[in-house]
Order: sequence, then C-alpha cells, then structure tokens
Amino acid sequence: MHVQTGIETNNAVIAGARPAMDGGQLVDVVLASDAHGAFVWGVLDRLLDEPGLSFGNITASGFSALEAAVLAYGLALAGRRGARTALVNIWRRISHVSVFATNKANPLRSILEQSIDIAELRKKGCPVKLSISASNARTDAVRVFSGDQVSIDAIVAAATVPFLFPAVEIDGETYWGDGDLAALGQVRSVEAGHLLIIAGKPSGFTTQCADRNIAANHGAPKPPADPHNIRPSAPGWCSAVRQAVDRLE
Repeated sequence: MHVQTGIETNNAVIAGARPAMDGGQLVDVVLASDAHGAFVWGVLDRLLDEPGLSFGNITASGFSALEAAVLAYGLALAGRRGARTALVNIWRRISHVSVFATNKANPLRSILEQSIDIAELRKKGCPVKLSISASNARTDAVRVFSGDQVSIDAIVAAATVPFLFPAVEIDGETYWGDGDLAALGQVRSVEAGHLLIIAGKPSGFTTQCADRNIAANHGAPKPPADPHNIRPSAPGWCSAVRQAVDRLE
C-alpha cells in the first residue's frame, strides 16, 4: 500500500490558494475517550463544513486523540480541505489493518507515523492547540500532554485500549487510554466563545432529535439543542449536530 507523505497530502488538497481556518467563531472542542471514532470523524467533518467556525483548543482522549492530531495536522498543512483529506487517509489506513494480525504491537503507531509530522503540531503557528489525555497504567492518574509534550508516544498511549495492547512508556511511566474527561477543564481558552464536548454515552444532557417522532412523547415539546454538548443519541444524531452548529452562529 502506498504511503502518502505530508507533501503529497498537501498537493492533493491545494488548488490555487490554500484554504484557511481563519476568522469566525472560535470553538474549543473536547473529545471524550468513550466517543466512537467513526462518530467523531462525522462530527469533525460536519464542523469543517461551517465557514463561520474556527477551532481553538482541541483536547482529546481515547481513539479520538489520534483523530484530533490528524485534524490539526491537516489544518496546518492546507486548512479545511487538508483536514478532511488527512482524516480520510488515516481511516483508509486503519481499514487495511487486520485485528487478527500476528504482530501484537499496537498497529496505531505505524499508522500515525505515516499520517502526521509531529513537528507541525508543535509549531507556534499551528492553527489548533492540541492537548492529549492519557491514564497512568500504574496509578490510574490522568496526565494531560500539551505543547512540546505532544508526541507520537502520547497520542498512541491515549488511543491504546487498556489490557488489549501494552501501555506506552513515557518519562519512565506507562500510559494508556481512558483519560478521565473531568481532568480536561483546565485547557479551556479564554478566547473561545463555545466549548463543544463530543462524547459517546447518552446522558441526561442528551437532546432528543427534532426529526424523531416517538409516540411515548405524546407530542411534548422538545428542548433546544445545547451547543455546549454534542452527544450521539441513536438515529437522528446528524440533526442534533446540525442544530447545535446552527446555534453557534
């Protein structure tokens, strides 16, 4: 399988001027460890559709850490189209990995190394400030990696499923996924007007989608979508995302 380099990714999305992510409403995004990877991809792709939105900080744990890193790298290379292309490329690579591979090492490392240049994410000019959350495998304490601490090891550790793949050693300690969402409040930027939390488990904050007609509701009015929490809720989650994005404008 041909490995697309960063230069090839850049050339693939540039047609004339490079699209930018400048201007518009600044939004911070938190990607929880329990959010399904494919769902997160869909939400990020939908947000990239909005010319009036710009990403500020993205804080991620679990598999979403890998997607956040790829999104930030694509934005740094070629704006929105670069981010879309980078996300498509990494999911294509993931689709070629067999769960029955004899190599028990975490396959995400090689995929990530093929997909991003970590130096781009550490540059001051990177349009997205990335923070990665992982859990200490020995103490279960959560550590947030940001700035120069963001590395391939940190991202792979955050995306590592505990007990299924070995923990990743960083600075003499071992880390893996399932970083606690409660530890992520400190990364909120003062410039951002909104905070979007993308999680996987329905909760009391889950908003019923307007396009779902459930007889048990007996025609009761549905509460408006909360733009501060985007959570999947069975069929119609696309409408929940659309409603939340509309309310950010």
